[in-house]
Amino acid sequence: MDKKFQAVVTPASPRIMTERPPRIDAKNVNIHYGEKHAIKDLSISIPDRAVSAFIGPSGCGKSTFLRSINRMNDTIPACRVQGDIRIDGSDIYDPSLDVVQLRARVGMVFQKPNPFPKSIFENVAYGPRIHGLAEDKAELEDIVVKSLKKAGLFEEVKDRLNHPGTGLSGGQQQRLCIARAIAVSPDVILMDEPCSALDPIATAKIEELIDELRQNFCIVIVTHSMQQAARVSQLTAFFHLGTLVEYGDTDEIFTAPQEKRTQDYITGRFG
Repeated sequence: MDKKFQAVVTPASPRIMTERPPRIDAKNVNIHYGEKHAIKDLSISIPDRAVSAFIGPSGCGKSTFLRSINRMNDTIPACRVQGDIRIDGSDIYDPSLDVVQLRARVGMVFQKPNPFPKSIFENVAYGPRIHGLAEDKAELEDIVVKSLKKAGLFEEVKDRLNHPGTGLSGGQQQRLCIARAIAVSPDVILMDEPCSALDPIATAKIEELIDELRQNFCIVIVTHSMQQAARVSQLTAFFHLGTLVEYGDTDEIFTAPQEKRTQDYITGRFG
């Protein structure tokens, strides 16, 4: 476990990370779906170059908050987000902010692999092309190859880059989606249960990949599996009934949680 990640506890708040400047900083966030209060007064500071895992029972708000970090909730008409969410100090809900640019900075990998109905090459090239990140074809090809290599997929597909991405296995499709996300050089990668549709072998490959990617990215992962959270994350946040109960060093959360609700969830008393 990386000992640089330490947390302090204050009586009025969950564990707050203090030893690194946050990449993502949220304060007093409330999210409503119509009359439902899905996230309640959430404050959290998430550091760079680490994996933060969000755990908790189904419906506790972890995916709702994850989606607020790249404003995916904007697509839900009844959803209202209040409070302050910043990435590198910039307010991501500023009305003047370009949401398309935000989603380039904050990549998203979903529960079910969702490659575009295009070739493997075009899946990865799409983002750099629309954001103007490559000056010519050679530079675009370089970005695609590097992204596929970072996603641990290049050696498996290098002879069929023009074949449909939808023809890959489920695990390969998910790594293709990760390559697509990192091709635009994001600051943050969000993953919403990225392994829940995969078999154990594909899951192990994705977990190895997450561990490699954290050397260069801020990664936030929602997972229903506490074992996965323990394996891949340095930090863990426990959500319950729309409230962030506790956030801190993964080893401490799983072995010496500060809150009884966290202890009860981890030991299987509820959830």
